[in-house]
Amino acid sequence: MTKKILRGLGITLAVILILALVVPFLIPVPPLENTLPIEDLTDADSRFVEVNGINVHYKMYGAGEPTFILLHGFGANLFAWREVVEPLAKLGTVIAYDRPAFGLTERPLEWEGENPYSQNSQAELVIGLMDALKVERAILVGNSAGGTISLLTALNFPERIQSLILVDPAVYAGGGAPAFIRPLFGTPQMKHLGQLIARQLQAQVPEIVRLAYHDPSQVTPEIMAGYMNPLNVENWDKALWELTAASSESGLAQRLPELNLPVLVITGDDDRIVPTEQSIQLAGEIANAALVVIPQCGHFPHEERPEEFMQAVIDFLAAQK
Repeated sequence: MTKKILRGLGITLAVILILALVVPFLIPVPPLENTLPIEDLTDADSRFVEVNGINVHYKMYGAGEPTFILLHGFGANLFAWREVVEPLAKLGTVIAYDRPAFGLTERPLEWEGENPYSQNSQAELVIGLMDALKVERAILVGNSAGGTISLLTALNFPERIQSLILVDPAVYAGGGAPAFIRPLFGTPQMKHLGQLIARQLQAQVPEIVRLAYHDPSQVTPEIMAGYMNPLNVENWDKALWELTAASSESGLAQRLPELNLPVLVITGDDDRIVPTEQSIQLAGEIANAALVVIPQCGHFPHEERPEEFMQAVIDFLAAQK
């Protein structure tokens, strides 16, 4: 009887395993429709430069020192900085770029060496961009996941970063899926299904953008179009899945004592994506960090409250002189 039970259990497990290996490939993944070449989506002031083998889309404003490099968050693109690039340009040079998997920056699907979507590769891309544009030192301004990469860059390349302006940064959370699930992401089955998972973002973008605002009525059709347009680029879904599969816990919270540069943390008092309390905690755990909490503001202070955002930046820079 025991042998029959074990045999039956073995057959059941074998069937389950076969189904798990085969069924995902039976789910159809239709090709993306209405995709456009990147050149049809660029603006008159769009620029491109090859950095670490990736054609990076960026825009540049102003001149002189200091140099600000702007890093947007997950699901966004350099459009997110539209309200503050000109005011920042009155203070120096401003470089806003599209991070890998977003905007109009090239989306590699094959590579040698480290995954270009990994956090370390993204930090190296910041330095590579600085090298390509002949920027010796810069002030990094990072929102949400862009704040994560800004902080990592400052920790890995401290000699190149003048100071940090972290805007509702994702430091204590936002490392992606739980660690025990991540090994599945690299399987052929998940690569097949990953495109479909990534495409869910397109339907969620309007909801996410409105959630990021304290006052969703400020989200105009033009603003929504600015977030949605890059989803017309070929292979955006595959690249977004590659970024998701490369996600990992940053471990940045444990490295905060290593920081030895001026830091400003800006947050809205109504951030429902990275809770305001986390930004307040971060400022308290970074030695001598400045903190500004903007009232009646959500996850995008640079969009929703640009004047208050700029005043915080101006006061921060004045304190460094």
